[in-house]
Amino acid sequence: MSKEYRLALGRAAANMCCDRRTPIRAPRKARPQAERREAATGTILDAAERLFAHHGRDGVTLKAIAAAAQVDSALIHYYFGDKDGVFRAVFTRRTAELNPIREAVMDAYEASNGGVYRITDVLDVFLRPIFETSFDNGEGWANFAAIAGATNASRFGGADLMDEHFDPVVLRFIGMLRRVAPDTADQDLFWFMHLLSGALTQSLAQTGRIDNLSGGLCRSSDVRSILDMMVAVFSRGFEALVAEAKITGREQQC
Repeated sequence: MSKEYRLALGRAAANMCCDRRTPIRAPRKARPQAERREAATGTILDAAERLFAHHGRDGVTLKAIAAAAQVDSALIHYYFGDKDGVFRAVFTRRTAELNPIREAVMDAYEASNGGVYRITDVLDVFLRPIFETSFDNGEGWANFAAIAGATNASRFGGADLMDEHFDPVVLRFIGMLRRVAPDTADQDLFWFMHLLSGALTQSLAQTGRIDNLSGGLCRSSDVRSILDMMVAVFSRGFEALVAEAKITGREQQC
């Protein structure tokens, strides 16, 4: 892992406050009305985020959000329209911070790798900012990670949110995979991403399933071990996929 890449991660971490409680940073000379709006929307989104993380989108009502935020339901309607508007705002608030961090780390890697792409590095570049941002910055970020994980795995709405907020970074990652193995068929790259996304979704959700299965030997909250294992397992899987494609002739057709 290059020095430039590590510096980019450090800068990204330094720019994160612990569990930010507002959707955007208020200007220094904000008008009182703007300050009240920002405080109110931040309180509502914090409460909604906690509820969505623990009960799912369909298990939460606007009334419950209002009660948790200690505001009148009319205020939520005023700022967000309905529950779907609140759910979308939860995504927008976090991804507005997360995606620039991920892009900056990718930029640093591509600027420092001399044109040589290694699968272990590419996986680390893609995964590490998600884990470090989501689990090193307080309860709110961890809640959002659980929401994103559940949304990505659900058939019942939210696919458009994943497309809107995550597809640009995912497609850039797939482009990096092509640089690792230029002759690999596109369908193999997309299937690889599909399976990686499944493991990532399960890990972000922190269900505790592995805690029970392993009798406490492994814990879903041990994000460092999860990251290391994902890079190790999926890098070997990618190498095997590329080798198998060469043997069977299932490579990209020019």
